Amino acid sequence: MSRTVLVIGGGPGGYVAAIRAAQLGAQVTLIEKEKVGGTCLNVGCIPTKTLLQSAHLYEQIRNAEQFGIRAEANVDWKAVQERREAVTAQLRKGVEGLLRANGVNVIAGTAAFVDKKTVCVHFENGTSETLRADNMILATGSIPSYPPIPGIHSAFCIDSTTALSLNHVPRSMVIVGGGVIGIELACAYHAFGTQITILEMAEHILPNMDVELSERLRQDLVNKGIKIETRIKVTGFESDAGTPACCAERDGVQTKFPAEKMLIAIGRRAEFSALMPEKAGIKTERWILADEHLRTNVPHIYAIGDCNGKLLLAHAASEQGVIAAENCMGTNRVFCGSLCPSGIYSDPELASVGLTEEQAKAQNRKYRVGTFPVAANGRALTQGQKNGFIKILIAEECDEILGIHIYAPQATELIGQAVLAMRLEATLEEVVDTIFAHPTLSECLHEAALAADGRAIHIPNRPPKSGRR
Repeated sequence: MSRTVLVIGGGPGGYVAAIRAAQLGAQVTLIEKEKVGGTCLNVGCIPTKTLLQSAHLYEQIRNAEQFGIRAEANVDWKAVQERREAVTAQLRKGVEGLLRANGVNVIAGTAAFVDKKTVCVHFENGTSETLRADNMILATGSIPSYPPIPGIHSAFCIDSTTALSLNHVPRSMVIVGGGVIGIELACAYHAFGTQITILEMAEHILPNMDVELSERLRQDLVNKGIKIETRIKVTGFESDAGTPACCAERDGVQTKFPAEKMLIAIGRRAEFSALMPEKAGIKTERWILADEHLRTNVPHIYAIGDCNGKLLLAHAASEQGVIAAENCMGTNRVFCGSLCPSGIYSDPELASVGLTEEQAKAQNRKYRVGTFPVAANGRALTQGQKNGFIKILIAEECDEILGIHIYAPQATELIGQAVLAMRLEATLEEVVDTIFAHPTLSECLHEAALAADGRAIHIPNRPPKSGRR
C-alpha cells in the first residue's frame, strides 16, 4: 500500500513538495485555499518582475539616444497590467497541468487540524470534508506584516499585493521599508513617473545585504531622483484636508511626508491562523517550528517555506519542499540555507551568496577582498551599463570563497555561477584558472577573483583589501 501525503498550501514550496512526493510513489492530496502558485506566482515574485520588465523597457526606450536610436515611448498602463495578469495566468496554468500530470489530487478549500492525523477542509459553499494522511507537509506561506502604527489601515495605505494592481500610476508614493519588496516596487514605479520616498528604520537599505553594495545602490537610486531616508521611525499616518501624509521621527525631530499612496513594505509574517496547529500539538512561535530535517515536533508533520521562517525566499521554499517530500518517503535529508542566493531586481540588479563582510567580521574570519568594476567590462559598456561591481571574499587561511556579492546588470543570473562554485567548494585558484567566455558580464567574476589574488588584468593592481575583527 502506497504512502499518503497531504500538502497544505500550493505555493512554490507546497506544489513542488506535492510533485516530488508523487514522483516517489505517494498518493498526494494538495489543499489550496486560493490559487496554486501561492504568493510568489500570483502576487509576488512573478507579477513584480513582469511589472519591472515593463518599467526597465520604458526606461531603455527613453534613454535609447545613447545607442544612436531616437524613439518616443508612452505607458499604456492598462496594457501593462494585462500583460502582468497574462504572464501570471500562463504560469499558473502550467503548475496546474504539472500537478495533474503527476496525479496530485488538488482540493480548493481551507484546511484546519482536527488532530495529529486528521484535517478538516472547509469549502466556500459551507460544506466540509475530513482527510487523513500518513504524512503532512505544511506550506501555508506568509502575509504582509502590519505593525500597530496609528492610521496604518487607512484607505491610502496599501500592501505589495495592492501595489501590483493599481488602476493608475500614482503621482507620488511613500514606501515604508527599504527591504527587497520596497526597493523593487520603488524602481518600478519611479520608472513609470511616480515620485518615490523610501523610509527605512535601519541604518542602511537592504539591511541583510553586504553594506558596501547596498550603499552603492542607495546612492544610485538617489541620483535617479528617489528620496531615501534611513534611521527614521514611522509614527503614524494621517490625512490633512484630503492629502495623505506619513508622520515620522528621527533624532527627536518630527517630519511629515505627503504622498498619494503609502506602501507598507515592512516585512512578512507566517500565515497559519486558520490551520489551528495547536489541535495537532504542533509548536509555534512567530513561525511553525521545524528542525533541520523540516520536521515539526510532531514527527510525521513537516513545515516548509515562509511559514517556518528559515528563509523567506521562493527558491528556498521549493528546495525545502523537495527535502520534506523525500523525508516523508524515508530519507533523512537536511536543509542548509547557507548557500542559498538572494537577489534584488533593481537597476542594476543586486545578488549575493555566502558571508557579507559584516558577517565575516562578526565571525572573526580573516579574509581578503577582490573587486572589479562593471565599467571596466566590455559587454557591460556595449549595453550602456557603467554602474556596479563584483566583490569576492576569500578566507586568508585556505583560499576558500566566503561570499560573492554582485551589483551589476543581470546579477540575479550571474549569481548562479557563484553558488555553483561555492557549492563545489572551489578555491580561489580554481576560479582564477577557469576560462570565462568573452565578451560576457561573467568575466567580472573572474576579474574579481584575479583582483583578490593580486593579479587583475583589466584594472590596475592594488594590494587586495584585507579584513579581520
